[in-house]
Amino acid sequence: MNRKELIEAILKDKELQHITKKDADHLVSTLLDVVRKTVKKGDDVSLIGFGTFTKARRAARMGVNPSTGERIKIKAKTLPKFRPGKAWKEMF
Repeated sequence: MNRKELIEAILKDKELQHITKKDADHLVSTLLDVVRKTVKKGDDVSLIGFGTFTKARRAARMGVNPSTGERIKIKAKTLPKFRPGKAWKEMF
């Protein structure tokens, strides 16, 4: 499912019949922006039943260039991380 399909799915909800496509798009954009900014700041975003978005640090490590076989140093970096919630895990 892509962004456009997500917005269409939101619009199919009977309780949200009064929301326009533009409003649904704005809600999705705002949600994503808030999650990104909050995690970037270092805080977690926990959505009960869905999961938690966090900021994770990946340590520096040695790797191998696949084309030459040469060992290379990979720098440490910070990345976003998602942990699914218990209810979501139990669905599968």
